[in-house]
Amino acid sequence: MFEQDQEIVESLLDKDRNFRRLYNKHCQLKSKVKEANEGFVGISDFDLEVLKKEKLLIKDRMAVIIEDYRHTHV
Repeated sequence: MFEQDQEIVESLLDKDRNFRRLYNKHCQLKSKVKEANEGFVGISDFDLEVLKKEKLLIKDRMAVIIEDYRHTHV
């Protein structure tokens, strides 16, 4: 996730509490989705789709923060 912006992500994780919270939540959701897809967690298709959408929403929010950082720290 955000491999091309790794330096920015690391800086934000260190300095931005909201970004760190979003990042941690995204990691948790990513893990849950992976476990569900691999059959380790019993979850309905509907609930899995809800998790995926929440994960993508958080990723979009992080992308906005990264883009704002890029524009203000160039």
